[in-house]
Amino acid sequence: MRKDVRVMVVEDDREIRDLLRRILSDDASIRFIKAYPNGETFLKDFTGVEADVVVMDINMPGVNGIDCVARAKPLNPQVQFIISTVFENPNYIFQALCAGATGYLLKSLSAQELVPAIHEVVQGGSPMSPAIARLVVSSFQGQARASISDQQLTAKEREIVDGLAAGLMYKEIAEKGGISIGTVRVHIRNIYEKLQVSSRHDAVKKVYPGA
Repeated sequence: MRKDVRVMVVEDDREIRDLLRRILSDDASIRFIKAYPNGETFLKDFTGVEADVVVMDINMPGVNGIDCVARAKPLNPQVQFIISTVFENPNYIFQALCAGATGYLLKSLSAQELVPAIHEVVQGGSPMSPAIARLVVSSFQGQARASISDQQLTAKEREIVDGLAAGLMYKEIAEKGGISIGTVRVHIRNIYEKLQVSSRHDAVKKVYPGA
């Protein structure tokens, strides 16, 4: 079994690239292979270079980090990709994970934390900075709430919530749905009870957590 981990870096910022090179080269448990300034040069070399882990920036000119991972991962599924970025954005996180990244770390991570994260990913883990982990958990919780709401509401009730979300008045919702205002009020009372809310705003937020 290999005692050192072979690592490559893809980072367009020269200072950060040089810093990562020094951190990784100075650690006896790491075999630093090469650093690339952009995704294009990395992809040209990737199939011919043996590596265990690639530390990948997201925001690069040309081929961005997410596309780079998506193109490289199928060529060698054994290589683990760790995204290194300044972005605390749920969309970026999930795009990166779907593309094939195994870890997602903020660039503010210290040298003492980066090397253990690299070893963690090789050992089967998925290292994430605490702030990123919180975003992932919050997003999953929001999806779970939306899923529960979907199951609780009938099709007509969901239609009425959509009307509320669009800012329609009760009369407009009634006309659109071909029902009376009284029936709309009954549906809304049932919706509030099912969702355990007491206002239009709270009902919409419960069904659409990102709204």
